[in-house]
Amino acid sequence: MTASNTNTPKATGRDLSGLLANRDVAFAFGVVMILGMLFVPLPPGLLDFGLAISLSLAVLILMVALWIQTPLDFNSFPTLLLVVTMLRLSLNVSTTRLILSEGHNGTAAAGQVIEGFSRFMVGGDFVIGIVIFSILVIINFIVITKGSTRIAEVAARFSLDAMPGKQMAIDADLGAGIIDEHQARERRRVLEEESAFFGAMDGASKFVRGDAVAGLIITIINVLGGILIGITSRGLTIGEAANNYTVLTIGDGLVTQIPALVVSLAAGLLVTKGGTKGAANEAVLSQLGHFPRALYMAAGLCFVVGFMPGFPFLVFAALAGGMAVMGYVMQGQLAEQEKLRIAQEAEAADKPDTPIDPIKDMLKLDDLRLDLGAALVPLINSPDAALPGKVKSLRNLFISDYGFVIPPVRIKDDITLPAMTYAISIHGVETARGELRPGAMMVIEPAGAEVNIVGERTREPTFGLNAIWVDKSRAAEAEGRGLTVVDPESVVTTHLTEIIKEHMPELLTYSATQELIDGQSKDYQKLLADISNNAPVVLLQHVLQALLSERVSIRNLPKIIEAVAEASGTTKNVQIVVEHVRTQLAKQICQALVDENGYVPVVTLGQTWETEMANAISRNGDDVNFIMSPQRVQEFVLAVRKDIQHFAASDQWPALMVAPDSRPYVRSILERVSPMTQVISHNEVHRKASLKTVATIGT
Repeated sequence: MTASNTNTPKATGRDLSGLLANRDVAFAFGVVMILGMLFVPLPPGLLDFGLAISLSLAVLILMVALWIQTPLDFNSFPTLLLVVTMLRLSLNVSTTRLILSEGHNGTAAAGQVIEGFSRFMVGGDFVIGIVIFSILVIINFIVITKGSTRIAEVAARFSLDAMPGKQMAIDADLGAGIIDEHQARERRRVLEEESAFFGAMDGASKFVRGDAVAGLIITIINVLGGILIGITSRGLTIGEAANNYTVLTIGDGLVTQIPALVVSLAAGLLVTKGGTKGAANEAVLSQLGHFPRALYMAAGLCFVVGFMPGFPFLVFAALAGGMAVMGYVMQGQLAEQEKLRIAQEAEAADKPDTPIDPIKDMLKLDDLRLDLGAALVPLINSPDAALPGKVKSLRNLFISDYGFVIPPVRIKDDITLPAMTYAISIHGVETARGELRPGAMMVIEPAGAEVNIVGERTREPTFGLNAIWVDKSRAAEAEGRGLTVVDPESVVTTHLTEIIKEHMPELLTYSATQELIDGQSKDYQKLLADISNNAPVVLLQHVLQALLSERVSIRNLPKIIEAVAEASGTTKNVQIVVEHVRTQLAKQICQALVDENGYVPVVTLGQTWETEMANAISRNGDDVNFIMSPQRVQEFVLAVRKDIQHFAASDQWPALMVAPDSRPYVRSILERVSPMTQVISHNEVHRKASLKTVATIGT
């Protein structure tokens, strides 16, 4: 016997742990049992147990609603509300079955819980019971449930309407560097959950109203049906039938309406909580007690009311004294808090100006930073600020066009800059700057000629075109004259775009290259690792940087890795590897150069220049040198620039086609004078590409 008693707690513990481990099965079983009560008769004992569970769950839900910090902490409430509503309705069906079948045996026919409610709350008098039940239904249906439903509807509509603005605010904070990617994802998750919760609460509030209506209808059916059954089938008099069935029905109505009222109160607490954080006592009592003068005034009024004839003076005097004491205590606490705040501010003011950032953060440089002068700060912190969103959209642009993920752009104010100046920095070094006029529009003459319109003359910072800052009211006039009108945000975005394009190789760091590799399948990661090179990632980085410097997209990274693996087996020269990769990307390169007629326009070199370029190349194994006199280089640049400027005037950018061996050197010569001009070799012309020679340099 002793051994048996010793093992009993262990067995019980194992049973409880097994039950907790299979909570999903237990929950599903509970839902099935609730549905079963609609069809299977329950004995009075089981019915009492079910009614006790219903009441306990209602109290538990109310307590949770009182203590949660935010409504999202109880976002399972709509689901739970459906379950407990179904539980009460199932119990109503079961009690109805017992009342109508056994009500002739007395008020104990439907179990002790119903009888206890009928005797304790209404004293067994069915007239009093009808009045109390009617009042509870009115309170639940007309007051609490109706108000909660309206609040849930408004909260759901406002939450959905505000979602785009909140999303833009998150994007703006992310673009300005106020939050990082992880914080942005967390805020978006909370926003989505909030919208889903209030939307679900809008629908769940209908359960509460429907429950109240169903309880009222079931009660009427039970009373009328019970009296009819008692008279016609059980041989009871009208008085006996009315007493038995009405008392039982009112007890049943009370035992279901009280939990319904409690759950309705919990739902009301949730939807009225809104954006207030903290438990209910913190959200309500702390705010009521935050104004001692209001407590003193309320105490004085209560004390005066106590002197009115017929009013209990002691009751009102006690209330007045309690509120006065509470006001005095709160006034002392507020004074202590104010003293503590002043002391903390004084302590902070006495401290020397020491950097608060850790050394690691101080040494870290922003890959991309946009500094704004004082007058330009509204471009990022005003309610309708569009600059952060436009800057953030650049990431998608570079991903789609170049397969290159630019680092986040940190936007911050800089008091050292002139008020209307912005500066673009890369790796902590200022690369470009420009001036803006907030509230004005920039008007640019597309042909680059002088713009004849009233305004402040300036130069467009990206391409150096003649421009004028004009008032917004003149923007429509300028557009009507065929001029290009640009807002300040677009001026900055365009300038930033061109700067990034120019410095893409610098921004493609080793870490960024590794991230690109990690995004590939394991097969290509293994292929890169198997390259016979001491640092295959560095080799790939140099190849990608070379491609980006000529504005060739690296989106087809698997193809590039394959080409690098092929070329690195026969040479260690990065330039030769790059040329092999470009050959493998011939279709992509030609496709990017196709004009509206389906041709690839090219400018070719005359025989003289082709021969001179070939003779200038000196090879010694993998070492290749290009030897040409500075005078001839200058003459070549002048000859090419003449044709390039001719086509650029009509916004045409044909490629310069040269021999494969001389292509990288011709590109290096033209890189400084015309970085947008593509230089391709004969090997990079895809077999299906249609060439169109538009000019020839020299003879």
